[in-house]
Amino acid sequence: MRFLVHWAIVAAALWVAAYLVPGVTVTSVQALLIAALVLGLVNALVRPVLTILTLPITIVTLGLFYLVVNAAAFGLAAAIVPGFSVAGFGSAVIGALLVSVVSWVLGAIFKPER
Repeated sequence: MRFLVHWAIVAAALWVAAYLVPGVTVTSVQALLIAALVLGLVNALVRPVLTILTLPITIVTLGLFYLVVNAAAFGLAAAIVPGFSVAGFGSAVIGALLVSVVSWVLGAIFKPER
């Protein structure tokens, strides 16, 4: 049940990002749901590896390089899913930030039971 709630939250956050960020597009509801699933998988599997590999530069930049890691994960998900695209690096950064913030807010509102 928690997985479905989290998936719906990420899908809603991705829809908000596609609506508000000019360079982020999602062509259909099916692409949105698949993109939410792939984004969750990329965030669970790839982003931790990227975070560990880029830890020295993240420390040197006082954590700002983590925005690049988030944008890379967001762009990777867009590259994998047909119907979900990101126009450029700036759109990926803003889209990843917006998805993170909206997911955090919706997760706090619709906290799944443990």
